[in-house]
Amino acid sequence: MAESPKLSQDSIVGRLVVEHGLCTSEDVEKCIRLRRKQSEESDPNQHSLASTLVIKGCVTKRQLERLRPKIEESKTTQQIPGYQVIERLGAGAMATVYKARQLSLDRMVAIKILPQKFTNNPQFVERFYQEGKAAAKLNHPHIVQAFDVGQSGEYHYFVMEYVKGHTVYDDIVKMGKYPEDRAIQIIIETSKALEHAHKAGFIHRDVKPKNIMIANEDGTTKLADMGLARAISDREAAEAEKGEAFGTPYYISPEQIRGKQDIDFRADIYSLGCTFYHMVTGKVPFDGPNPSAVMHKHLKEDVVPPDHLNPSLSAGIGEVIEVCMAKDRKNRYTSTSDLLQDLEALCKGEPPLQARNRFDLPTLAALEATGTSESHDVTAATIEVDQSSKSPLTRQMLFWLAIGGWVIALVLLVLWIVS
Repeated sequence: MAESPKLSQDSIVGRLVVEHGLCTSEDVEKCIRLRRKQSEESDPNQHSLASTLVIKGCVTKRQLERLRPKIEESKTTQQIPGYQVIERLGAGAMATVYKARQLSLDRMVAIKILPQKFTNNPQFVERFYQEGKAAAKLNHPHIVQAFDVGQSGEYHYFVMEYVKGHTVYDDIVKMGKYPEDRAIQIIIETSKALEHAHKAGFIHRDVKPKNIMIANEDGTTKLADMGLARAISDREAAEAEKGEAFGTPYYISPEQIRGKQDIDFRADIYSLGCTFYHMVTGKVPFDGPNPSAVMHKHLKEDVVPPDHLNPSLSAGIGEVIEVCMAKDRKNRYTSTSDLLQDLEALCKGEPPLQARNRFDLPTLAALEATGTSESHDVTAATIEVDQSSKSPLTRQMLFWLAIGGWVIALVLLVLWIVS
């Protein structure tokens, strides 16, 4: 027979007050016997164990208030059958995650539980289950694996692979910024995870340092938190979310900010570019006093080139990041596979050819044509068009075009004098 909610809470309170040294187990037993006697006598003034402990002077109201979060937490975790909850790993606005043992298979897992305040909100519940279903369809060594999702009593839970480690964000806080070679390796592994998700028809929509796990054992990267993941083919969800900005302000793509209906894999590439930027510079691409100000910069402002903040960076890294973070998604990588090609090239110390092929070649062609027909008018002012937003490669080419123009003008001048 199932234990009543009141008795269940009493057992939790009794265990916690003893564990925290607020009273002895003998005190708890005396109060339990008193409660039992009141129950047998159908005493209308019967109190809960917590109230009885206070009345008998075993604990104070203030001490119980300090225990309340742990009491609520224990009530939650006891509701999931088949799992032994060991400790809380972390909590956010949308869920609390616990480390637990799956009794049937004797393995460690992580259990994410939806807070009670959201259980009556159909939108939050649907998104919670959507995360589990999306993760369950993805099987990749660099994606946190999903095991189960369901409901037990009034609690919704999602069971997933337990990764003993830390996040990329934790490393940034600790180190300031990543060494270049390690950052490239992590971004490569995360890109492979995204490539798998994109080929399976899913977009993550919330790629950021806090959602990239690093396993302590071997340093393997794991992409986590599919809470905003959506099937590209899910037109109904896309229509329902039209006009809403889903994502994290520091890493969100311009099209997500605008609430575009046709969000695709390029939104993930933009967010990955922002993450890469943060890793190698120690700073987010855009900052501001509030989320609205940050998102406005994503839409309107040019990002400071990463090599301006970290001059030791290889030129190719800046090129890759700038293509990933192009405000117009048509100017980003045409696939995650193309991005991976450039990242693998960087890893080998080679130039990122895919990125270089996507620079503003029409502008260069126009400048070259101008230099040929009216070379004597080519000046440094002409060449400095929008230099601050160009890559290191583009600036070099423009510089040599300017030199070429001056040389041609000088040759023409000499020929005119001789003639």
